Amino acid sequence: MTTPTPIIAIDGTAASGKGTLARRLADALGFAYLDTGTLYRKVAVDVLAAGGDPADEATAIQAAQNLQKNLDLQSLKDPAIRTAQAGKYASVVAAITGVRTALIDLQRGFAAHPPALADGSPAKGAILDGRDITTFICPDAPVKFYVDAAVDTRAARRHKELRGNGEAIEFEQVLDDMKIRDARDMGRKDAPMMIAPDAIVIDTTTMGVEAVVALAMEHVRKALPDR
Repeated sequence: MTTPTPIIAIDGTAASGKGTLARRLADALGFAYLDTGTLYRKVAVDVLAAGGDPADEATAIQAAQNLQKNLDLQSLKDPAIRTAQAGKYASVVAAITGVRTALIDLQRGFAAHPPALADGSPAKGAILDGRDITTFICPDAPVKFYVDAAVDTRAARRHKELRGNGEAIEFEQVLDDMKIRDARDMGRKDAPMMIAPDAIVIDTTTMGVEAVVALAMEHVRKALPDR
């Protein structure tokens, strides 16, 4: 009998630290990692690059279908998908049912059959983070986290990141965009962002990275003692 792939599912708000946590856990455990938010950012960037409107359903769905068929994980490292514009429109395309449908199998396939690690060694499990991983993509994952922080704190983190990448953007704009994105992510019809009943909630407002990782690892060791 084949043993199911160990999966750690992480959801949470933008700039809450869920991506940093996911990467740190993946490195420590030898798990493959997928930031599912980059999929929606990639869809938005591809639409914009072609001169389209990310809010146009047909255009966004076609871009998502193309990504699903031709995904290159290296393309998700493109700096263009980390811009404020990409983040803004990612939640726009993510609210389109057809876009989410096109990317479901891709995400679940990664979880069930994670790719080899960068050094070529087989992954010992999979970690996915996003907005609907614990509730919809991997609802049966043995380890679930929901990561959050005060919106002002999150906006300050994202503002620092964007300015560090050379974007001339004011804090107030980042804060307003984040509030709009939170509302859109939580209010969309399909797979809205919410806290799964069995998810472990971590508030990173006043916690450092090491403390967050240590806390999460305690829970991982309990749920996956052989890891």
